[in-house]
Amino acid sequence: MTVFRSGYLVAAVLSVGLLAGCGGGGGNTSESFENFTAEEIYKRGEYELENSGKPKDAVKYFTEIERLYPYSEWAKRALIMQAYSYHRAHDYEEARGAAQRFLDTYPGDEDAAYAKYLLALSYYDQIDEVGRDQGLTFQALQSLREVIEEYPDSEYARSAILKFDLAFDHLAAKEMEIGRYYLKRGHYTAAINRFRVVVEEYQTTTHTPEALMRLVEAYLALGLNDQAQTAGAILGHNFKSSPFYVDAYAQLRGHGLSPQAKGDSWLTGVYRQVVQGKWL
Repeated sequence: MTVFRSGYLVAAVLSVGLLAGCGGGGGNTSESFENFTAEEIYKRGEYELENSGKPKDAVKYFTEIERLYPYSEWAKRALIMQAYSYHRAHDYEEARGAAQRFLDTYPGDEDAAYAKYLLALSYYDQIDEVGRDQGLTFQALQSLREVIEEYPDSEYARSAILKFDLAFDHLAAKEMEIGRYYLKRGHYTAAINRFRVVVEEYQTTTHTPEALMRLVEAYLALGLNDQAQTAGAILGHNFKSSPFYVDAYAQLRGHGLSPQAKGDSWLTGVYRQVVQGKWL
């Protein structure tokens, strides 16, 4: 979708004086809008969005088009522009609401992919710092996946894939943060559970090497040498040049051990899969 069209901006400038009183303080705003066509109001909204520095100033124009000219082509355009304007203003809840209304009203429209992308983006751009609740991250992942699966050939699919990977990495980072917290305080079993999640569920993220190294550390602290050695073996096979492998190798050697698959733990199963290629 092209949000701004250069031809519109020229016409919009010409209509600024005509519509200048519509959004001001005094007078009945709705009655003032009724004196103008949907196209004139729309162009004023675009002008405000481009020039006012306050994206929400444009929303009132797009909203009035919906009210005065429902189900028209301009109302359809105005609705997607409401979603965009709210997103520009960082009012993500309203952006989601407008985007969802567009999808509900015009599910087969050519701009449905953009509406779905805006909806996903409104979750993605709200992802908090790693230390906070990750509920929005899950919602972002779900919405981004829908863009990828429902509109794979759209221009938004590639961006959605990149953002999906980043959000996925963000969840792994959360598990790592909690795992480190437990490890530092000697709660080794709780720490192992967090690092295991990263290795099993987020193995394609950037956090897997550290998770394996932390597993070596935690298992050694518990005296579970077979598991520690197996974690080291997986780390060495997949990330031998990583500084995390150097650290894990030093820890194992310090205990007179070496990286190798031993025993029959969940890590042995991972080793068989990722190193030996045995999935059954």
